[in-house]
Amino acid sequence: MNKKLFIYISYIVFAVLILSSCATSPTGRSQMILKSEASLELEGERQFRKIRETLPLVSDQRTINFVECVANSIIGVLEGEGSELYWELAIVDQPDVNAYVLPGGKIVVNSGLLTMASNQDQLAAVLGHEVAHVTARHANERASRSALTDVGVDIASIILGGGYRNQTQGARNALSTGALLGILNPFSRLQESEADTIGLEYMSKSGFDPRESVVLWKKMNSKNTTRIPEYLSTHPSGETRIDELISQLPNTLNVFNIAQDKGLYPDCRL
Repeated sequence: MNKKLFIYISYIVFAVLILSSCATSPTGRSQMILKSEASLELEGERQFRKIRETLPLVSDQRTINFVECVANSIIGVLEGEGSELYWELAIVDQPDVNAYVLPGGKIVVNSGLLTMASNQDQLAAVLGHEVAHVTARHANERASRSALTDVGVDIASIILGGGYRNQTQGARNALSTGALLGILNPFSRLQESEADTIGLEYMSKSGFDPRESVVLWKKMNSKNTTRIPEYLSTHPSGETRIDELISQLPNTLNVFNIAQDKGLYPDCRL
């Protein structure tokens, strides 16, 4: 196959992939979803089992009950995406202030987070955020974008190829770096902000006070002495995050008040 024909076919495949992968996130944002959710869920299950088998887990039942109480309250208000999943939780006995979620609804919380999230509402802010990553299919979106970037780099390499191997490799490196900083990282910040928005909705709908999310992030920000320029980070800066949370409080407080009127008063205690 000559180069021109290969490039032409590649562009067609590229266009078909993009057009056939259009989806919409819970906030109404357009997404590109190329990967099978089932395959990602299987990988999430595999990684979750590995975590449970290899990392030290918290055995204190009061701590387990507390985190499960908050998580179940949030999962209980899900409708549509995520509501059909078999959600599982692992509390790892590690001091790092961290929580993350794997595809398929597998939530991992480090015990160190509980030293920072000092009440049920603050923990709900974190868990709502993590649940939102799943319902918004962020893992699939990132995997899809990464795969498409790889294809784009390969096509560009063919276009810039020929007998100039060194120049081609240099172009590949430049394109890869540019794709990472120009596509993947900014989009990841967008995902984090979107997870904050959706997570606030979930915690408020569950009866947790969304104002505590601001309190939590102010604490987080005061503890974080490392400042990375926001355009090089995969996360919004602490100040940006706090400002965005505050701007959404009027809406989320209304959702919270409706939940309270419905009698939703979570009582999760350590």
